[in-house]
Amino acid sequence: MATVRYFAGARAAAGVTSETVEAGSVGELRMLLEEKHGERLTKILGACSFLVDGLSSREPATALTASSTVDVLPPFAGG
Repeated sequence: MATVRYFAGARAAAGVTSETVEAGSVGELRMLLEEKHGERLTKILGACSFLVDGLSSREPATALTASSTVDVLPPFAGG
């Protein structure tokens, strides 16, 4: 099961700091998170970056393993 860590607005929308999810890819993970946490998180996920084991992933097909850590990072304001 992959560990998902939420930051900033994604954490507020999910209502948790982290959780474990069984998913085989980033795309599958996103669908599961949207189903589990609802519309509020769904809106935020569209703008989020995903870091899989410290590497940015924009491809839904990016594979996840049981030891993967996925950071969900919404855009940050400021400069």
